[in-house]
Amino acid sequence: MSAADALFDELMALRSERRLPPVGQWHPDRVGTIDIRIAPDGTWYHEGEPIRRQPLVDLFATILRKDPDGYALVTPAEKLLIEVEDAPFLATDVEVRGQGADQQLLFTTNVGDIVLADESHPVLVEGTPEAPRPYLEVRDGLRALIGRSVYYRLADLAEEDADGWWLTSAGARFRLS
Repeated sequence: MSAADALFDELMALRSERRLPPVGQWHPDRVGTIDIRIAPDGTWYHEGEPIRRQPLVDLFATILRKDPDGYALVTPAEKLLIEVEDAPFLATDVEVRGQGADQQLLFTTNVGDIVLADESHPVLVEGTPEAPRPYLEVRDGLRALIGRSVYYRLADLAEEDADGWWLTSAGARFRLS
């Protein structure tokens, strides 16, 4: 079995266990670029064509890292820079448990991440009031753009006070407006 096959098997095993590879510990000498682009709608492209195999996209997402020089797919042997047009992930669903201060917001992304919004995984809104860009911090500087339908659900859950509209999840408050 080749080293690439062994690495693939290891990554698949980690994925099935819902553990992520330790990409923050990998600092390969070999650095380059690859023609992979992630569009604002969460679609991954390779050489201009959409990657149609979702398990492959999900696998790539587990080895994605944000570095000072950009987004990269990282393995112990190599680091390949890619283009990310907005956020690398898309929050496609949210489940809500509880109300008020006890509320918990559990997001699902287009690549299978399940993230509880909390102090370590905040909901952030950038842009303008006319064109808000809501995000969820997924892990290690990687964000998910919150999809429109999910954002509308969050807007329904928001509570207003003198400072604007707020969401609460896992004891943390997030400004929605």
